[in-house]
Amino acid sequence: MFFNKTLWAAMAAALLLSACGGKAPEKKAAAAPGAPLPARAFKLTPEAFPEIYEATGTVRARTTSALSARIMGHVREVRVQAGDRVSAGQVVAVLDAREIETGLSAAEAMRAEARSGLPEVENAIAAAQAQFALAEATWKRMKSLHDQKSITEQEMDEANARLSMARANHQMALAKKKQLEEKIRQADSGLERVSLQKGYAEVTAPFAGIVIERKAEPGMLASPGMPIVVIEQAAGYRLEAAVEEGMLSRVRAGAKATVQLDALDRAIETRVSEIVPAMDAMSRTFTAKLDLPASPQIRSGLFGRARFTLGEREALTIPAAALEREGQLERAYVLDNGMARARLVTTGARHGDRLEVLSGLAAGETVLAGVDGRLRDGARIEVRP
Repeated sequence: MFFNKTLWAAMAAALLLSACGGKAPEKKAAAAPGAPLPARAFKLTPEAFPEIYEATGTVRARTTSALSARIMGHVREVRVQAGDRVSAGQVVAVLDAREIETGLSAAEAMRAEARSGLPEVENAIAAAQAQFALAEATWKRMKSLHDQKSITEQEMDEANARLSMARANHQMALAKKKQLEEKIRQADSGLERVSLQKGYAEVTAPFAGIVIERKAEPGMLASPGMPIVVIEQAAGYRLEAAVEEGMLSRVRAGAKATVQLDALDRAIETRVSEIVPAMDAMSRTFTAKLDLPASPQIRSGLFGRARFTLGEREALTIPAAALEREGQLERAYVLDNGMARARLVTTGARHGDRLEVLSGLAAGETVLAGVDGRLRDGARIEVRP
């Protein structure tokens, strides 16, 4: 019975080989048991490692302005939407100014009326001046005759009266001109005030920027101080990072820093432009402000990290390629008598492709980095350059 089963198995294998062209299916060559695994070796020695402090923060605009109405009136139109870019002086909203236009017409009419009286006053001054000159010349002749006893006292008194009256008429004409000029100045001032109010019916952007919020819609009643749109100045962003109070003496204005924003694929080299020394009572942090370059990708509200280089210190480091992560666990392999031995390690800061080792490894040990990622505990190792 056993022979028959063996015979039938051999026949079935022969038929299978015949169907496949007489060849058995090829299998991928596997590494021989105990074959050494290729790896690169790194001797652990203390080396200078930058001391870096990292603080997180939020991007904010250097200048933000809420554009509001200066007069009361209904909103006739809002010409921008959130996200629109505006230039300095651009009209962003218009208020209903029909009442102001009526007042402007009345002010123009008052000024025209005041100015129309100027020719009449000028003529009155000229006539009064001529009368005064005639009366003065007559008085001089009468005075000479009076001194010669050629006219009576009555005639001299009449000459004095005519001169006084002519002088008074001339002064009165000059006074009327001053009154008219003052009236014209008041009319001009009223017209200028109403014209200015008409200009307030147009809400304009004080600088080039981006509209971040639209707060009014056509038909709404706007009052002085009521925000209509909010804009932030373009190319004026900075990261406001929260720094622990223990770093107040080490992070100062002018200090170099590197900023990393999730919205950008590059690091930004910058400096601390301003320190707000007042502490936040809840978080026990102060604010460091770092200027950012102009970029269409930068917006207020973005999350960012600021890294401050505070100096250097000695530390053990390993290449990032020598570390394996499995969940929250970090593992590295050391060379021990030609074999790989796994170690649980704890790493700290990263600088370039180097990781600081906080625990699990000691100076003088040799760390392995697998060439093809096949390192395992207890495997024989073939060290390659």
